[in-house]
Amino acid sequence: MASSALIRIPRRLPLLLLADGVLLPGSSMRIPVHSAKNMHMVKNHLLKSSSLSNTIIGVITKERDSQDEDASGLHSIGTAAVVVQVTGTNWPRPAYTLLLTGLCRFKLDKLLQQSPYPIAAVSQLDRFPGDNEPVGDFSDDELAALTDNFLEHANKLVDMLDISIPIVAKLKRMLDSVPAQNLPDIFASIIKTSFNEKLQILDAVDLAERFKKTLPLLVRQIEGLKLLKQSRKNNDDEFLAFKKTSRKPYIIRSSKNFHLDPEDDDGDGDEMVDLEQRLKAANLPEHAKKAAQKELKRLKKMPSSMPDYSLTRNYLELMSELPWSKETTDNLSIAQARLDLDADHYGLDKLKKRVIEYLAVRQIKNSLKGPILCFVGPPGVGKTSVGKSVAKTLGREFHRISLGGVCDQSDIRGHRRTYIGSMPGRIIQGLKTVGVSNPVFLLDEIDKLNKSLQGDPAAALLEVLDPEQNSTFVDHYLNVQFDLSKVLFIATANSMSTIPAALLDRMEVIHVAGYTQEEKVHIGVRHLIPKQLKEHGLNAEQLQFPEDTIKMIIARYTREAGVRSLERKLAAVCRAVAVKVAENMTIKTKNGKQDLEKENVEPEKEPLSIDEKESLSSAATLAHPPDMPIVIDEHALQDILGPPMFENETSERLGQPGVAIGLAWTEVGGQIMFVEATKMDGDGNLTLTGQLGDVMKESARIALNWVRSNATRCAIKVSTGTDLMENTDIHIHFPAGSISKDGPSAGVTVVSVLVSLFSGRCVRSDTAMTGEVTLRGLVLPVGGIKDKVLAAHRTGLKRVVLPKRNEKDLQEIPTNVKNDLDFVFVTKLEDVLQAVFEGGYPELNANVPSTQSKL
Repeated sequence: MASSALIRIPRRLPLLLLADGVLLPGSSMRIPVHSAKNMHMVKNHLLKSSSLSNTIIGVITKERDSQDEDASGLHSIGTAAVVVQVTGTNWPRPAYTLLLTGLCRFKLDKLLQQSPYPIAAVSQLDRFPGDNEPVGDFSDDELAALTDNFLEHANKLVDMLDISIPIVAKLKRMLDSVPAQNLPDIFASIIKTSFNEKLQILDAVDLAERFKKTLPLLVRQIEGLKLLKQSRKNNDDEFLAFKKTSRKPYIIRSSKNFHLDPEDDDGDGDEMVDLEQRLKAANLPEHAKKAAQKELKRLKKMPSSMPDYSLTRNYLELMSELPWSKETTDNLSIAQARLDLDADHYGLDKLKKRVIEYLAVRQIKNSLKGPILCFVGPPGVGKTSVGKSVAKTLGREFHRISLGGVCDQSDIRGHRRTYIGSMPGRIIQGLKTVGVSNPVFLLDEIDKLNKSLQGDPAAALLEVLDPEQNSTFVDHYLNVQFDLSKVLFIATANSMSTIPAALLDRMEVIHVAGYTQEEKVHIGVRHLIPKQLKEHGLNAEQLQFPEDTIKMIIARYTREAGVRSLERKLAAVCRAVAVKVAENMTIKTKNGKQDLEKENVEPEKEPLSIDEKESLSSAATLAHPPDMPIVIDEHALQDILGPPMFENETSERLGQPGVAIGLAWTEVGGQIMFVEATKMDGDGNLTLTGQLGDVMKESARIALNWVRSNATRCAIKVSTGTDLMENTDIHIHFPAGSISKDGPSAGVTVVSVLVSLFSGRCVRSDTAMTGEVTLRGLVLPVGGIKDKVLAAHRTGLKRVVLPKRNEKDLQEIPTNVKNDLDFVFVTKLEDVLQAVFEGGYPELNANVPSTQSKL
C-alpha cells in the first residue's frame, strides 16, 4: 500500500481453502493448516518459494453446505493475500500455521487444477489509490457523505475503548493514515460480526455498498459498549449503597466470588478455633509447638481460595493427630509373658528368650530404648505372627508395614510439602494410625527393598533403625523431629544376603530355623487343625486327624521348613469332609420331610401323647444315622490329596558310583541336593551344569584338582599316563537345574562324588554331607547347620558329615533330632572318605609309593 502504483495480483493463484472463516482485505489473520490440499499447497508452493514475503496466494471460503475435501462448492469471490509468516513443525507429524494479510478482492474465473492443491484463474476486483491521493476526495457526493459518517462513528468507537491498550492506540493512528476505502474491511474484521455478515461485506465490491453494509455493524457495536458501561455503573452504585446500609463490613473471600452473607464466616471461624484447641490438647514438644504456631498464624491470614490453604491445614491436622506424648503401659509380668508366648507359638525358643529378656530389663530399669530385632528365616515359620504375639504380650498397639517391592525413599521419609500430592512417610502414618508413641512396628520383608531413580529406601531406614539416632527422626513432610526411640521395631527377612551391611549392622539378628517333624505335629494339633475346623464350620465330632495321619502329611506331602503347605493340606481335607457333611445334611432333611408326609397321610385314630411324638421323631432321625466322626487314615488321605508327592529315593539314586547327597541352605530353608558325575573319552575338559553360581563352580574345580593330585593316595587307577583327566572329560551335574544354586558348601560332596566315580565304589545312601575344602584337603566350616540338619532329618537320612568346627552349632538342634542322627565330624578330606564309603576307605592307609603329579 505504500507504493503509488496500483497493486496488481497474478492471473493464476494457488488457493487456500477456508471452511469457517473469511479474510477481508487490509486485515491480518492466522490460519491453521489441517486439510490435505492446504498441506500440499504449503509444502509444495510456500516452503519451496525463494522469497516468502513476496508470495501471494488466494484465500477463498467454502460454502457451508459443502463437506467435500475437493475444490468444489467454493465462494465466487475471494481475497488475495500476502504470506507474512509460516510456522510449524514436521515432527511427530506436519502441522503449520500461516500469518496472512489481505490485499484485495478477486473473482474466481476458472479452476485450472485441483490436485495436489487447487490453482485458479482469477480477476482482480479492488483498486488501490496511491498515498498522494486525498482521502475521501471522491466525485460522488453520496460516497463522500458515507465516508464522513463512517469516520465519525469509527472515531466514536475508538474513543469508547481504553487508549492505554496498545492495539487501541494503533487503531487510533490508523484512522489518520489508512485510506478511507480500506476502513470498512478493517473495522468489519475487528468488531463482532457473524460469518454471513463478513461474507456479505466481502461480496460488496462497490465501495458505497460496502460502507452501507458496514456502518450498521459499527453502530451496533457502539450501542453494545454503551449498554455494557451502563450495566457496570449500576452494579457499582448498588454495591456502594449496600456498603453504606450493611451492619457488618463486606467480606471478600475471593477475587472472583463475593459472599454477601456475613454469617458465612462462622463455619471457618469455628473450625479454626477447633484446630487450635486440638493443637493445644496434643501436648506438642517445644520445637513442634513453635512450628505449629507459625503455620497457624499463616493459615489465619491466608484466604481459603489459595492453594496453600488446604496444604497448611492438612499439615496442622496431622500435627494435632500425632501421638507426641500418648503411650500405653507395658505389661511387665514375666510369668504371664511366658504363658502367652507359649500358648501362641510352639518352639521358637530363641525368639521367646529375647522377648523375655527385654521385659526383664524393662521391669528393672523402667525405661528402655526400643530394640531393633530382625527375624531371619524361611517362609512359614511364624516370623510375622511372633511380632503380633510380642505386641499382645506387652499390651502394645501393633502395626505392620510391608516393605516388599518398595523402591522410593519417600515411602519411608515422606514427601516435601512443596510437591503436589505430598504426604508423610509410612512411619509417621503408622504412628497416626495406632495413636500411641510406643507401638510395635513390624517391618515385613525388609530384604526385598529395591533401589530406583527415586532413591534407596534401605538407606532411608538407617536413621529409623538406629537406636542412637531415631530419637530425632525427621520426616520430610513433618519437617520437625519426632522421637521413635520408644517404638519396638521388629523386621523380618528370608535372607541376610540382600540386606545392606550398614542396615544389617543396626539390627539384632535372630535366626529362625525350620520346624522338626515333632514340632510340626504339635503345631498341627494345637493350632492348625482347630483353626481349619473353625474356618470350615466343622468340629472335632465330625472330623478327626490321628497323629499318624498328620505325620504322613508332613513326611510325604509337605517337605518345607515352615507349616504353610501343611496348613493348606489340612484345609483341603477339611473341604472334602465339608462336602460329605453337607450331603449328609441334605439327605437327612429329605428323609425327615418324607417321614412327615407319611405321618400326615395316615389317619390318626387317637391323638398321640408328647412322649410318643418324641420317640417317633428320634426313630426317624436314627433311620439315617450320619457316619460321624470321619477319621482320616492313609486311604482317605490318598483319595483326597492324591498320591504322595515325596518318596524316599535316596537308595535308588545312590545305587551306582558317582552320586552323593549334599546339604544346602536356601531362603526357604535347608534342602538335600543330589550331586552326580560321569566320565567319558575326551580332551580333559570339565563340564558343570545345574545353573551354578561362581562360588560353586570354584568349589567343583578345587575338588577335582585335589582328586587329581591325590589319585595315587586314594588308590585310583589311571588308565593312560599319570593324570586322571588325560583323554577323559568329566561332567558334574547338580539336578533341579531350574533353581539357581550358589554358596560355599559343596566342596566335600563333589570330592566324594569324584572319588566314587573313579574308584567305582558307591557312597552310602544314608549319609549326607556339607563343608567346603581347600586345595590342601582341609575341610572348612559352613553356615546354616540347623537348617541343613533338619532337611536331612525330614528326608529320613541317618548320618550327617559335618566340619569339626561346626560341632558347636549342634546346640541349637532339638534333642530328638540329634538322637535320630549319627554325626561324623571331619577336619580333612581323608576323614570324609573314611566316613562316606561303606567299610571306610582303607586304601588311604596303605603304603602306596608316591608318584609325582603333573600339577
